[in-house]
Amino acid sequence: MTILIIEDEKPAVRRLIQLLSENLPEAKVVESLDTVTAAIRWFNNNPEPDLIFLDIQLADGISFEIFEQVKVTAPIIFCTAYDQYAIKAFRLNSIDYLLKPIDPEELKQALNKFNSGKKEPGISLEQIRNLIQPATKTYKSRFLVKLGERIQTIDVQDIAFFFSEEKVTILQTIQGKKYNVDYILDEIEDMVAPERFFRINRKYISSITAIKDVFTYSNSRLKVHLANCSDNDILISRERMGAFKSWLGQ
Repeated sequence: MTILIIEDEKPAVRRLIQLLSENLPEAKVVESLDTVTAAIRWFNNNPEPDLIFLDIQLADGISFEIFEQVKVTAPIIFCTAYDQYAIKAFRLNSIDYLLKPIDPEELKQALNKFNSGKKEPGISLEQIRNLIQPATKTYKSRFLVKLGERIQTIDVQDIAFFFSEEKVTILQTIQGKKYNVDYILDEIEDMVAPERFFRINRKYISSITAIKDVFTYSNSRLKVHLANCSDNDILISRERMGAFKSWLGQ
């Protein structure tokens, strides 16, 4: 049995692979993909797997965009952190849906449904789009910062990047001003619009406007220079390169 995972959160991928090894030891995960672009390319060059685990929100868009480019007939188990997508209504070759973090018992039930061959009637891609349209996720338009006893707001279009330094998260504006914020980068990554901001590495989340230069680096990595940033060793791993390039070019 072959399984394809389409998921852009590495911790979620690792957890899913671990749970699958415990529940389906005979199964083989043939690939883990994190973007719509990579998934389309994979389907165009590989035979369909027996089962697909599919996240709704990927690094470069909504996963349903995959089905506009390629025909997928393999059964799908949706995985998402957003129950507002009303996934119970999604039946595009779907076996089931799982809310993240994935509960082992719910995974077992979904796999049992797959093994039993049960499958709900299909609906069209247009129906799916109509379902998710009113529930599109919203993102922060401004952040609160403190200046002594005074509180002010910083609009997201004025933010160059966020970075962590000595366990403190700092917001830096396009003008180079720095402010402490009361969130960790993992939280901020989920608060800001993915078309504007990208998680470069564990230390930086950058806006598209702050990207000054991008260079190839050793061992199939990229080096990024951010505007008004003194750190000249900001590296993007090989695993994140594809998603980063897709983000730059969208």
